[in-house]
Amino acid sequence: MSQQESRKDGTYTVKQFCKSHNISRSMFYKQLKLGEGPRLMAVGRRRLISFEAAADWRQQMERP
Repeated sequence: MSQQESRKDGTYTVKQFCKSHNISRSMFYKQLKLGEGPRLMAVGRRRLISFEAAADWRQQMERP
């Protein structure tokens, strides 16, 4: 699945999410480990982040 195809279906791959939100993959996984990352969907062996989960995560990160 290409980057464009994934975006059309309302999801990000981890790589796309990190690029779109300007964070490194190591920071992404660090936040997941701390329980501060976005919600993930398991699709087979892949992990995807819905646009809604990304929006919720952004809102959570804006709080002081």
